[in-house]
Amino acid sequence: MPFSTLMPLIMMLLVFILNIPITYGMLATGAFYLALMGGDLGLILSKTMDTMMTCYVLMAVPLFIFTANVMNSGKVTHAMFEFSKAIVGKKKGALAKVNVVVSLIFSGMTGSAIADAAGIGKMEIDAMEKDGYDKPFSCAITAASATIGPIFPPSIPFVIYAMLSGASVGKLFLGGMLPGILIAVFLFIYVSWISKKRNYPAGNSFANKEFWLSTFRALPALLTPIILLWGIYGGVMTPTEAGAVAAFYALLISVFAYRILGFKDFLKTLKDTASATGQITILTGAASVFSYIVAKEQIPTLMSGFILGITNSPVIFLIICNVLFFVLGMFLDTSVLQFVFLPMILPIVKILGIDLVHFGVLISLNMMIGLTTPPFGFLLFVVAGISKTPFVDIVREILPMIGVLVIVLLLVTFIPEIVLFIPNLMSS
Repeated sequence: MPFSTLMPLIMMLLVFILNIPITYGMLATGAFYLALMGGDLGLILSKTMDTMMTCYVLMAVPLFIFTANVMNSGKVTHAMFEFSKAIVGKKKGALAKVNVVVSLIFSGMTGSAIADAAGIGKMEIDAMEKDGYDKPFSCAITAASATIGPIFPPSIPFVIYAMLSGASVGKLFLGGMLPGILIAVFLFIYVSWISKKRNYPAGNSFANKEFWLSTFRALPALLTPIILLWGIYGGVMTPTEAGAVAAFYALLISVFAYRILGFKDFLKTLKDTASATGQITILTGAASVFSYIVAKEQIPTLMSGFILGITNSPVIFLIICNVLFFVLGMFLDTSVLQFVFLPMILPIVKILGIDLVHFGVLISLNMMIGLTTPPFGFLLFVVAGISKTPFVDIVREILPMIGVLVIVLLLVTFIPEIVLFIPNLMSS
């Protein structure tokens, strides 16, 4: 292998070893490579900016981030929590199940696992602790259920994957619906089992009047995913346009229905959205430069030759990808997996004829499992931080839940129709 091909790989390895932020690492790798190989940095940056400015799909990201920031306000999360309690009712381990239901509902509004765990997580953990649940278990189920966020539509990782792969955002959103519901169902089963074993408390039964009152209070927020999904799948608007409508609707209900967004809060929401969008934009730009180097040195072609020399079976390839991304997810951030490793293997996915929507949902699910997997699962650090719970205690509780998530991952791997059924149904 020539030095020009090895050099960017060695540079990225040093970035991981030295724990340099991935954005700066990719920029440094790109600048060093172009300086060494005599590349035109100005031309590459110009093409990168042109690509980013004309990438219509990428415009959906700040819109979904804004919606998530608005929906994470206190009154909205409280309304969702009370509505979920009314749905679950008087069942063993009720609040743990409420935790899962809230995550499923919130996933239809935020599209982000971190927004889910950080937004409503503290309320869930405090309520469970007050009701007699072990604090580490409360943190673990909060982290595990938050993985539903980027799988059930809408999903920020799906938008980024669509940009990288060319897959349809609408089909990815549809493809994530059944896997997201499956995660919730399997976590429900685990919670039921562990609640009986540990004798966790049952919930309260809600009278019809209380149930409908909690539903009425939650209704404005509950309509957000319905409007978004109806707009996309009804052919009325594109995912980006639906993101704009969802953001505007979230703004309206926060001001008029819940009365939670004053002018100062609005400015803070804009600031937080701009900050998060800036981070993603810089990361995407850095990834574009690195992707140029990867393509120029034909690294995907070399990887294709190596992997196809081992197997040309799509199923075995998916197993290899699952193992690879699961192990990498224990140590690396999802942005590294998505922007560095994914572009290298997408050509192989296309060669083997694997459906891009199926692969996108599968890999996104794998990355979400990585967020809950020690030693560097970011969701674990989030729930540990907001609850002041020792990290090692949460790890002990999360391991069986990771097993539950892996079962869903295997089902999605070996039964593609779990992902493809709804997209195929809607397109037929």
